[in-house]
Amino acid sequence: MTDAAGRTGQGTEPTGDMVNQVEGYLLWQTRIAEAEERARAFTEPLEWLTTAQREQIEEHYVRDCLTRAKADLQRVADRCRALRGEYEERYRQLRTRCLALLVAALAVVAAAALLAVAVTQS
Repeated sequence: MTDAAGRTGQGTEPTGDMVNQVEGYLLWQTRIAEAEERARAFTEPLEWLTTAQREQIEEHYVRDCLTRAKADLQRVADRCRALRGEYEERYRQLRTRCLALLVAALAVVAAAALLAVAVTQS
């Protein structure tokens, strides 16, 4: 099918990975803007600073904030990966238990059926 512009319907939906990348980019840009705003608020009461000094301190402040933010995000990402591994292992164990219970239940049903057949034939 085509839309009003003559494009096909294929490929119009953004992929989840692309959406995550755009969201991450926008969140990082917000983090930068917040760091810059905090840097300006930090240097504002320091009226005796020259313009060059103020800019240098603000740049250092922003760089420090972003370094810390990146480290925080890395810790969160590492923890998410660790939790995912733990949950995948628990899910695998649960699947194994369910399969074992299913096999046991089928064995009980089969044994009951064989017992019923043996009782009816005797």
